[in-house]
Amino acid sequence: MRTAICMLIFSFCLLSFSGDIQTKPSINKSTKKRKTGVQYGMASFYHNKFNGRKTANGEVFSQKKLTGAHNTLPLGTWVRVTNLKNNKTVVVKVIDRLHYKSKRLIDLSRTAARKIGFSRSGLVRVKVEVVGSPTPIVKTK
Repeated sequence: MRTAICMLIFSFCLLSFSGDIQTKPSINKSTKKRKTGVQYGMASFYHNKFNGRKTANGEVFSQKKLTGAHNTLPLGTWVRVTNLKNNKTVVVKVIDRLHYKSKRLIDLSRTAARKIGFSRSGLVRVKVEVVGSPTPIVKTK
């Protein structure tokens, strides 16, 4: 009896897999689009000890420039960072990477942090929007 049940289950499995097998189309990782829309998260600013050191793209970091570090956006990308508390914005160039375990979205130079009003608090919730690459369009008044 047990053998008959096993044979029945085996033949059922063979019949169910013998037809056309439909599989999901494979997704080529190189064709996936990067997330370049709007992102929300926490921002911080660089410690002074990094001033004068080389960044991930080879530039020397300066607290006086409008630059930042981001883990997923391509180096050289220009982004608009908006402080969600006071709605101030600044456009910075991504020139470096954060530590891979960092929970922060972006790390800004001290000058960029001052422009959006959070250099004293150290951390602030921000919105990051991609403006372009390699140079943004600057409007003059």
